[in-house]
Amino acid sequence: MQNKPIDTGRLGTIRCALAPEPRTTPDGDVRRDREGRPQWVTGLMVRQVSSRRTEVIHVVTTNEPHDVEEGALVDVADLWASDWAVDGRTGTSYRAEAITPAAASTSGVRPDPKSRQESAPVAASRKGGES
Repeated sequence: MQNKPIDTGRLGTIRCALAPEPRTTPDGDVRRDREGRPQWVTGLMVRQVSSRRTEVIHVVTTNEPHDVEEGALVDVADLWASDWAVDGRTGTSYRAEAITPAAASTSGVRPDPKSRQESAPVAASRKGGES
């Protein structure tokens, strides 16, 4: 199994698709981490910056995400992806330190660094043309 850090600043828009709920075993018991803390799972919709493509990922946290509502923009702290293989099946699981409502001052859309560089000369030429 390989753990990979995910740079959420490069992902694009992140919204809550499914409200946080306790992560449970097939028997209905709440799953706990190694320290005995209950685990939570939240469905997040990630829209890539440069396309219309979206993915829904289920992210596990040990801290209950408070004030996170379906459809709301969220910030994800310390997101990691882990590849897994069990009985011939494979997949990727996601863990994060915390999921919080996005700051009110942000639009939830993380700007593409390339588009910011390309738009700067255009803005400068417009500014010069208005004088």
